[in-house]
Amino acid sequence: MREINCMKFKELIEHLKQNQLIGIRQYITTNPPWMTGAAAGILSVTMLQLGMWKPLEYLGYKTLFQIRESGMLPNPGWDDRIAVIAIEPQSLKEYGMFPWPRNRYAELLSALKKSPPTAIGFDILFLDPSPKDEMLAGAIATNGKVVLPRTTKEEPVASLKAVAAGVGHIIHEPDSDGVSRESKIFRAGIPNFGLAMTQRYNAANPQNPVLLPQPENMQEQKVWINWPGNTENLPTYAFVDVVEGRIPENTLANKLVLVGLVATGFDQISSPLNKTTGGVYLYAALIDNLLNQRLLRRLPVLLEFLLLLGIGPLTSWILSKRGVKSRIAIALGLPVVWVVAAAVLFGFYFWWLPIAAPIGTLILSGTALQLREQYEKQQLMRLFEQHVAPETAQLIWARKAEIFEQGELEPQELTATVLFMDIRSFTSISEKMPARDLLNWLNNYLEAMTDCIMDHGGVVDKYIGDAIMAVFGVPFCHSEYAEIQQDALNAVAACIAMHEKLHEINQQLRIDRKPLIKFGIGLHTGQLVAGTVGGSRRLNYSVIGDAVNVAARLEAMNKEIVSDSPFNLLVTGRTFAYVRDRYEGQKVGEIQLRGKKEETVVYAILGEK
Repeated sequence: MREINCMKFKELIEHLKQNQLIGIRQYITTNPPWMTGAAAGILSVTMLQLGMWKPLEYLGYKTLFQIRESGMLPNPGWDDRIAVIAIEPQSLKEYGMFPWPRNRYAELLSALKKSPPTAIGFDILFLDPSPKDEMLAGAIATNGKVVLPRTTKEEPVASLKAVAAGVGHIIHEPDSDGVSRESKIFRAGIPNFGLAMTQRYNAANPQNPVLLPQPENMQEQKVWINWPGNTENLPTYAFVDVVEGRIPENTLANKLVLVGLVATGFDQISSPLNKTTGGVYLYAALIDNLLNQRLLRRLPVLLEFLLLLGIGPLTSWILSKRGVKSRIAIALGLPVVWVVAAAVLFGFYFWWLPIAAPIGTLILSGTALQLREQYEKQQLMRLFEQHVAPETAQLIWARKAEIFEQGELEPQELTATVLFMDIRSFTSISEKMPARDLLNWLNNYLEAMTDCIMDHGGVVDKYIGDAIMAVFGVPFCHSEYAEIQQDALNAVAACIAMHEKLHEINQQLRIDRKPLIKFGIGLHTGQLVAGTVGGSRRLNYSVIGDAVNVAARLEAMNKEIVSDSPFNLLVTGRTFAYVRDRYEGQKVGEIQLRGKKEETVVYAILGEK
């Protein structure tokens, strides 16, 4: 039984090892897709460490607040126990430019006696002594609920600090984009100004205190601010209106009142919802968060690292098993799912999940996988397209994992059309030509015939002297009737194309005064077994079976049978049954093949209908 080595995958892989494509198989087998994703994950973690994701994360932070403010997520709003007394343009117009003499603040405390707040916090530093300190100290002592600010190193005037109900630091550093997102809840053991105010709330409500952060080993502790909303929505009253009694009675009773500058040019900050606002609102937001236990929570840094390292390989693994449409759907869907999840956790549970880094890691993984596959495809296609038609090369690429898993395709039964062809009287021609001229003459012919076969989807197995062996329908199994029929039609079309090409070649050979070429072709469609055959030192991916024998026998019969066919093409009755709707045929005989009870009918193809 003759065998046809129809793909020579092992030989191709050996070729990969011996030329410029030396690393492809090793690269594919030792670097599975998830490793590409792992590299993307490591790159993403490195970018996180270098702060490269921060600008996008900051944008995501602002976007979450804006979505919530729009009403698409539950919006807690400002706690109604908080109010601001603002030193704004109207107050500055009536009382003069800032800073004011400290008796003004004593007047404010006096005016608040009518509707006493739970606590009063002055977001104004009183660091240097002044002539009015005694008056203010007396008012603070009488009130008994005043909290004063300080810096890390500087405290309020001693006389004021001595009578204050509490002192808190107002050290604050906005992020690189100018937005205030975090607050140092403790610094060197000193509580934040907003925390000190909330401690006064607990002191006034001993039966129902709120749980507050505690200092840890005098270390600096940070919390993330969950801005309740636009600062314009927080009840704010002009300083001058409060002092002059222009607000309704009991408006500020039992509230946590913050006093601070909000006029443009004084102590301005930015929030995710306000491009510019007074710094006093930062402490109002912190108080709101502490009263309601809704500070933002973030993933620990280690967990964020593990998240990115996990997203990378998982994304590559998922995408590597999908087609183009599925990849596009996943590439578009996963970021949306992640953003929705982040929004839900933000709106309902006050978690600020990273958005940019995970989505960026997903994009990096997908891009890296695409580039890797593009590289593999370019190298592999460059090699395989020398042996098979581009369409077949695409099929090989689609099932590359099967090919490269063990360096071979899995054995399978299939139905294909086998082609054998050789040159008539080649032996006598070769004896009359010099070796160099003979090879040029033969190679020109073989190249032209190979092009015709590959252009019609055939796979050229090998050349045996002047003979060509080819198969239509490998390396992947065709089981549907339409597919098998198309393979047979392709084979006949290739044969006719070869005949037409041979006519052109012979015209040139006449001009060059070289021997003309005449060939014979045999085609048969039948069952084959495809798989790896050979030993440990030599393996071939081959097809074996009765169909190979029949096609080889038909090719030889071209020397014996005389017909009206212009193509010197003989096919079996089975092959003709597949192509008879398109091609005319002439029955030229029957042959008795060894091992078969029934005779095999032979047809000569006359041309296309």
